[in-house]
Amino acid sequence: MVGPSSPVLLVVVFLVGVALVIWCVEIFIEAVAQSAVSLGVSGFFLAVVLAGIDLENAVLGVTAAVAELPGLAIGTVFGESLFVLTVAVGLAGLVVPFRMNVPRTYLFMLVLAPIPAFALSLGGEIDLLGGTALVALFLPVLAFVYWHERRTETTYLLSEEVQEVIGLEAGADAEAMADGDRTPRERESDLDFDLDLDEFVPSLEERSGRFALVVAVLAVVGMTIGSGLTVYSAEGIFVALGISGLAFGATVLSFIASLEELALTVEPVRQQRPELAVGNIVGSTVFYMTANVGLIAFLHPVATGGDVLTVHWPFFALCLLLVTAMLARGRVTRLGGIVLIGCYVAYWVINYL
Repeated sequence: MVGPSSPVLLVVVFLVGVALVIWCVEIFIEAVAQSAVSLGVSGFFLAVVLAGIDLENAVLGVTAAVAELPGLAIGTVFGESLFVLTVAVGLAGLVVPFRMNVPRTYLFMLVLAPIPAFALSLGGEIDLLGGTALVALFLPVLAFVYWHERRTETTYLLSEEVQEVIGLEAGADAEAMADGDRTPRERESDLDFDLDLDEFVPSLEERSGRFALVVAVLAVVGMTIGSGLTVYSAEGIFVALGISGLAFGATVLSFIASLEELALTVEPVRQQRPELAVGNIVGSTVFYMTANVGLIAFLHPVATGGDVLTVHWPFFALCLLLVTAMLARGRVTRLGGIVLIGCYVAYWVINYL
């Protein structure tokens, strides 16, 4: 694949592609959620799926794999995983040190989910068979979360925004109870946050389910175009800079594509609802290390030797254990936030040494 010769044009196309992917994903989520209400699909299960699956990462990773750039694809997996574990959690700890009581079940899930992908990586390559197994592994995990959430009062993987879209009675009750415990200023901050997120996403609340489905299809087309532009320009950028696709995907591409993870983690903590942030951390990490890696390997074998084993897996394991220890302890402090962000800075530095 040959990109434009102008570095400035490459960067512009890259940023436009990432912005288009993120915008279309937000529209897709809104459209699918609205169509679920109109067409009678289980709203609760839909919320769990939407909160746990990072579509931006999946779209960019799959597109890179189709374009035969598996290094760039697997780089986005590690990069976004580490961004969530370090920058998102670390910034949340710096802004508002928080306490939470995380179910041990989710802590075990957080630690155990990456093990199959790591075991497959030891062979030097994750191929079609390994990719299929990882995708298949994600399905029972998702089913278990659905079963577990049905048995508990706290829905860790249910975001406040999706609750409002799909109109769940349980979600509405939980939100009403939470609002009763918060000050008017805190409730006002919720409204401001919602307006900021929805400002560029058209509302589909008054539309039919069929119309919402059409919008969802168009959003998929937009995601495809945006991801194509992103991968096309990204290859030109890292070739021009003389760096590997793995390093570029793990740093620059992942950083830009992951920025909204800050809102999904920091804002719930600021609003004194850390369980939502924890749900995003657990759900995203499980998805990245099972279905996301699996989809990439399903489309194109992924080499897992070299830097993958010596740089990316060690950094991921270190940060995962640090975050898990903080969650098991029940609190994330400012010092912990500084340590996590420091790990992310070190990750960037080592990628370009």
